[in-house]
Amino acid sequence: MPLTDHYDVRRDPAGGRYLRPLVRGFSLLRFPLLNKGTAFTEAERRALGLDGLLAPQIDTLDELVERQYAEYRALGDPLERHVFLRHLQDRNEVLFYALLSRHVEEMLPIVYTPTVGQAVQEFSRIYRYPRGLTLSTRTIDRAAQALANVPLNDVRIIVATDSSAILGIGDQGFGGMAISIGKLSLYTVAGGVGPDKTLPVELDVGTARADLRADPGYLGVKHERLSGEAYLSFLDRFVEATLARYPKAIIQWEDFAKDAAFEVLSRYRRVVPSFNDDIQGTGAVVLAGVQSACRLKGERLADQVMVVHGAGAGGAGVAAALRGGLRLEGLSPNEIARRVFVLDSRGLLVDDRPMEPYKQALATPRAQVAGWAGLDLETVIRETGATVLLGLSGQAGIFSEAVVRAAQANTPRPLIFPLSNPTAHSEALPEDLLRWTGGQAMVATGSPFAPVTLNGVTHEIGQGNNAFIFPGLGFGAILARVREITDEMVAAAAAALADYTARHWPARIYPPVADLRGASVQVAAAVIAQALRDGVATEFALRGQSDEALLETVRRAFWQPEYLPFRLEEGEVAGD
Repeated sequence: MPLTDHYDVRRDPAGGRYLRPLVRGFSLLRFPLLNKGTAFTEAERRALGLDGLLAPQIDTLDELVERQYAEYRALGDPLERHVFLRHLQDRNEVLFYALLSRHVEEMLPIVYTPTVGQAVQEFSRIYRYPRGLTLSTRTIDRAAQALANVPLNDVRIIVATDSSAILGIGDQGFGGMAISIGKLSLYTVAGGVGPDKTLPVELDVGTARADLRADPGYLGVKHERLSGEAYLSFLDRFVEATLARYPKAIIQWEDFAKDAAFEVLSRYRRVVPSFNDDIQGTGAVVLAGVQSACRLKGERLADQVMVVHGAGAGGAGVAAALRGGLRLEGLSPNEIARRVFVLDSRGLLVDDRPMEPYKQALATPRAQVAGWAGLDLETVIRETGATVLLGLSGQAGIFSEAVVRAAQANTPRPLIFPLSNPTAHSEALPEDLLRWTGGQAMVATGSPFAPVTLNGVTHEIGQGNNAFIFPGLGFGAILARVREITDEMVAAAAAALADYTARHWPARIYPPVADLRGASVQVAAAVIAQALRDGVATEFALRGQSDEALLETVRRAFWQPEYLPFRLEEGEVAGD
């Protein structure tokens, strides 16, 4: 079976890759993975039935990139820029990735957080061209046929969302498709996965928002969100059809509400290789950042007392990752319980308080808080002697000056990470954190922030972006052809990121976003090595490879945005 219904990728006797088109003329130009726009040569235009369909100018890829970049820069509004890039991707995919890869630090906030949050909210309005797979309550009974309609035949990574908890903005219904599309853009530009092996999926099970259901311009199904057995039955049918159509695919579960996130991960992680980025990806990237900050302080993770404010999927994932890191440093369960504390909107989780089942594992024993003056954030920091403050609450400004000063009373250089996305939901602004602590706070954020200059010193603000973890985690899992994504593989991704930062960016908490690719290669190689140790890798040719050989395997497999030659018949190459 060819790679897609429109073309196949093959190799010539010398090992060079080329395209064997299965469509011609107008249909070829309308398929973004084939279209080269004005970069088609004269010979290609004749051979592929394109004469008369294109402007006479013939450009190189570099010339097209410069032209598109000039158009992009002429746009001032972030959402306009997001729409511009989405439209470019929908008509000329290689050009889109060539542009994005050359300006990834500048454009990441546009294709991903924070601008993608606005794109999600306005998705029905800016929707122009279909991309990916949408399964709704109207079509789930025909899931197999819907997947058969997808023109890609070798999908290896799927990002699927039910849109119930997008970033910090909640239920967004059909609009969550923008998140799946944006995440997969990063899988390609940062993680090396070819775009013809990716599939964004929107699982439209309805929405709890009456305003969306009443909006005539809303494009999703207009009924209450499914729950209970009806919801799980919907997901069962999606997973079953996906396994049949794409048996080598990995699924990243994205932006599920906290209760569903844990249930879905538990239900399917051993049915199909899958992980939840909000839980595991967030946990891994925060653990790596805290370890990097501890290195900069000359301390260990075990020397810290950590407060996690926010007990949703992200906060729970972070708490679990921190506890795992402490276990690796040799701490006992009792010692760990005195070093990791989790709060939700009602205060500290204490084990005798009614709460959702997944929070029980995060709760502090009641006896441990006996005699405390309260269970609010500031009191918890004072009573525990917290040195690390991690925000995943979505509550803008919750890290007040009083809270921050309480943390600094426990250590001269507190670690304070306001990680909630998008920017408007950040728990504090980096400039305030640095000003309140006299420039001593060690700060990283979830969304991008400009450097802060205080008293003549410029502080780079590290971005604790999941994009440092999930592309490499997914790519490594693909290359190893894993049966399951284990917790140990996720932990290996975190360790690899911390190690990469220490070796290549020793003065930083996280690498700059411009180095996403370098970090992803390191993460992918570490994930492969751990999958081999865990016995879940089925790509047996990787067995026995050294760490350096695994790195080279990842580098060789990394997809590059370049136009391949077209070969029509054996021995004939369009453009020769």
